Amino acid sequence: MDWMAWTWPTATFFAIIAVTLITFTVLAIKYPEVPRTGILRIETTRGDRLFITLLGSAFLNLAWLGLFSAPQWGALIVCLFYAIAVFRWV
Repeated sequence: MDWMAWTWPTATFFAIIAVTLITFTVLAIKYPEVPRTGILRIETTRGDRLFITLLGSAFLNLAWLGLFSAPQWGALIVCLFYAIAVFRWV
């Protein structure tokens, strides 16, 4: 694993993604979900909204890196608001 240059932030990121996926799997088993239609006018489940959130957050972080010289913590705050909006209205 030396070729991957693991750092604590990298390991933490992948650990959080793994825990999130496990949590969503347990929630899907324990509380079966019903697809709902939001502002995109497509049926989405919790997993769909998680995927949209992760994909959008990746783009937000890349845009933050390219456009601002501010610390990445600012992008994290923007992504949290984005995630709340996706899970609420999509």
